[in-house]
Amino acid sequence: MILYEYPFNERIRTYLRLEHLFRRLGELVPAESALSHHFALVTIFEIMDVAARADLKADVMRDLEKHKNVFNSYRGNPAIAEAALDQVVTQLERNFSALNSVSGKAGQALTENEWLMSIRSRAGIPGGTCEFDLPAYYAWQHRSAQSRRKDLERWSSTLAPLAESIYLLLKLLREADVPYKVIATHGQFQQNLPQGRSFQLLRLRIDPALGLVPEISGNRLMVSVRMMRHEADDRLHQSTEDAAFELTLCA
Repeated sequence: MILYEYPFNERIRTYLRLEHLFRRLGELVPAESALSHHFALVTIFEIMDVAARADLKADVMRDLEKHKNVFNSYRGNPAIAEAALDQVVTQLERNFSALNSVSGKAGQALTENEWLMSIRSRAGIPGGTCEFDLPAYYAWQHRSAQSRRKDLERWSSTLAPLAESIYLLLKLLREADVPYKVIATHGQFQQNLPQGRSFQLLRLRIDPALGLVPEISGNRLMVSVRMMRHEADDRLHQSTEDAAFELTLCA
């Protein structure tokens, strides 16, 4: 099954973008090639760009605190396992403390590294990191994979508290609701959202054998899914077939 996710607000959209970048970084750093490590460094710069929002750190810490208060309110409920509850609350507190201990915005410590910032200023230019533009960076790429990896791990460690907090918040959000099966009749699906609940994330799973691409739109009142098919002309065309898929609305 292919999983598609659609955020209902800008905060969750930012969380998903950061999660995507952190996962890419996790794939690239352990690699051996200099090219992989180049793109790992570019990914670090992209994370810094996304995390540059002035209120991002405050948003994440506020969400961690909100989740902690919600879970603490379950104490004494016989249907809740206290040991599991303690584990989640401890993890929330640990992430909150780690993020709070980071001064300034995520990655701010890296902005004080002039060598890294010289690479960052050239990385956005097509071909801007050639050896004649950045000879010191070219020399770094010729170091051993182990040496480059050690540097990348040191630089990315400054972003670890944010990464771990984002992972935890999205995990709790995704696990908050259960999936159910629906059908897009003639390639179209619409559903009114119940009032009184603030949905933050839509998750859609569909069988890749169907060859369909869902185009998702939504707001606080309704969600809509239109099934498209990638045809031989390299364009998406709307499908008119009935298609079953799995839907989760996470509040």
